[in-house]
Amino acid sequence: MEDQSVVDVGDVRLAYRAWGDPFGSPVLLLHGLGGSSASWEAVGGLLGEEWRVYALDLRGHGESDWPDEYGFEQMRDDVLGFLDELELDRVGVVGHAMGGVVAYLLAEEHADRVERLVLVETPPPFPGQLAAEGPPTGPVDYDENAVPAVRAQIGEPDPRWEEELGQIVAPTLMIAGGPESGMPQSRLPDMASLVPDCRLVTLGGGHQVHKRHPDQVAQQITEFFTS
Repeated sequence: MEDQSVVDVGDVRLAYRAWGDPFGSPVLLLHGLGGSSASWEAVGGLLGEEWRVYALDLRGHGESDWPDEYGFEQMRDDVLGFLDELELDRVGVVGHAMGGVVAYLLAEEHADRVERLVLVETPPPFPGQLAAEGPPTGPVDYDENAVPAVRAQIGEPDPRWEEELGQIVAPTLMIAGGPESGMPQSRLPDMASLVPDCRLVTLGGGHQVHKRHPDQVAQQITEFFTS
């Protein structure tokens, strides 16, 4: 059973979907650039069999507000506000691509709020990386003004993002999409080596591995969260 709702965080209204027992341990899913909480529908339903799962529409995406002000730090602060509004103290956080960057920034700055961290096809914070999401092929459900801001920060990230990877205390799992992915894979082991407790697995399936192989991704997350 999927629930849909909204919550006000500062001046931004954020929409989200939820699955599972309302009293279950919380897991938060964050989507990639140009996506929405809908991209997690299959994985969210599977994880909802064991946890209370929330999938958030980040600012400028899906049913959330499109405020025309975009940056990873703002998205991170939105997520923190979301956790506060829903009175979620510590959560497992899963992020895909752009959402993975938001997730590790949250884990760097607010270590006390992240129980475990899963980064799916997430660009590492090294200069010259590319966002794998390409131009839209049809109608879009996001503010196109968000795209250049996100791409600029991925290509030239704040040096502190890399420097503070060592501050992440949450056990971390990185899931790579393998050679089919449009996102460069070569620096993912370098990123994993900088996070104190991190494991990197390659599932294949490309950049949208969580949509192509939701059962495998959900299984990896489940085994990691229960290990």
